[in-house]
Amino acid sequence: MAKGKAKGQKGKKITLKAAKNSIRITFDGRRRLDLSKMGITTFPKCILKLADVDELDLSRNMLKKIPDSIQKFQKLRWLDLHSNQLEELPEAIGMLQNLVYLNISNNKLTTKNLPVELNLLKNLRTLNLGLNRLDNIPTTLGALKELKEVSLFDNFLTTIPTSVTKLPKLKKLNVKRNPFPDPTQQEEHVDSIKRTETLYLVQEKDLCCSCLKMCQDERDKLNKLKNMIPSSSKKLNFPSLLTPNSTAKDNQEQWR
Repeated sequence: MAKGKAKGQKGKKITLKAAKNSIRITFDGRRRLDLSKMGITTFPKCILKLADVDELDLSRNMLKKIPDSIQKFQKLRWLDLHSNQLEELPEAIGMLQNLVYLNISNNKLTTKNLPVELNLLKNLRTLNLGLNRLDNIPTTLGALKELKEVSLFDNFLTTIPTSVTKLPKLKKLNVKRNPFPDPTQQEEHVDSIKRTETLYLVQEKDLCCSCLKMCQDERDKLNKLKNMIPSSSKKLNFPSLLTPNSTAKDNQEQWR
């Protein structure tokens, strides 16, 4: 082996200067520390000096663990950890009392490694647990009364607790592609919620390959439908068709 050759893959080291340069101002004026897609394998301790940010994006890295020191981000309202290699979450995550958005999808989380302290996030409105290894959902999540959107897709769930489906402000519940014993159960969970659709605008470069292909396929379908619709310049003519307005015009004298 050549001298100095790495024995294994090492993640990118984040310096405080690099982290400061990664702070962005969102459209609503919040400060977001964006360290997504940086090849990070270990939580950068230096970012604890930037714990006054409103949003933290560590998505699409190779993180296996989030330390208890995450609780220092007391102003945090938005936390994105999706697409890492997380197998557990720290109990300290329950200390982030201002959190309204938490995305921990596409990791390796199991039910037993979900901390009970998640039910302390009383202001949480959006929770994404999709694409993990969950075989059941803790009923204690029913304590999160502000939840409006819950994603549990692509897990190993066979049932959803009533305490979750009956959340008072819930508008969207995604439980697709779970091994429910009764196929209609999935439909019942979805149809029982008054849903609202949300439009997210992203650039193609920010989409993963599978998501990009799906979007392109949908766009192609829309273009085919558009080509099937007759052009507005080719107006259809129905000479014998009487419309209400034409009838009224012919008979308006007798109505006076």
